[in-house]
Amino acid sequence: GPDFRQQMLRENITHLDAILLTHQHKDHTGGLDDVRALNYLEKCAIPIYCEKRVEKSLQMEYSYVFAQHKYPGVPEFNIEIIDETPFTVTGVNEVKVPILPIRVMHYRLPILGFRIGGLIYITDANYIADKEYDKLTDASILVINSVKRTKHISHFSLPETIEVAKRVGAQRSFITHLSHQLPPYAELKKELSSQPFSIEPAYDSLTIEF
Repeated sequence: GPDFRQQMLRENITHLDAILLTHQHKDHTGGLDDVRALNYLEKCAIPIYCEKRVEKSLQMEYSYVFAQHKYPGVPEFNIEIIDETPFTVTGVNEVKVPILPIRVMHYRLPILGFRIGGLIYITDANYIADKEYDKLTDASILVINSVKRTKHISHFSLPETIEVAKRVGAQRSFITHLSHQLPPYAELKKELSSQPFSIEPAYDSLTIEF
């Protein structure tokens, strides 16, 4: 998103294997220009895994990146088109990391979540089809979105998020994409602790091992 640069500096990130894009909205793609610093460190283009529709949006938004004759110093990407078919990303020491895409709906827009081993990441969703839940079994970590308590046109409400987490049954669940319409962190964490399973709000600098 637009805060990508600040986040990378804050966490002292100097290596990036790849970028997985769930969809094309600006709050998920707005920081791509700042990838150029990592191009400089890595001395190579960074692969972006996204759907064809997302690629077309990036070509419009970042036309200078995809121009035939590029200005020196622009970000360098290798676009890898994906769909709902499992794929692999090459990680540190050439380790192949299997990725399982998960189809979810963001109002009327079909977008992707991702499963990486025992970690499931779903954001900006307000609907998950029954057949997609089959991909979510035996998870250790679920990261799932919520923006407010009451019904929202394109995001899960807090009660809906809790129900999704309960159905998935991951060992731990974290809520992301939180807005000011939900309580502050400590208050929300205390409220969620009343649930009979592990669910809590995510926070900046959260590190998840799985």
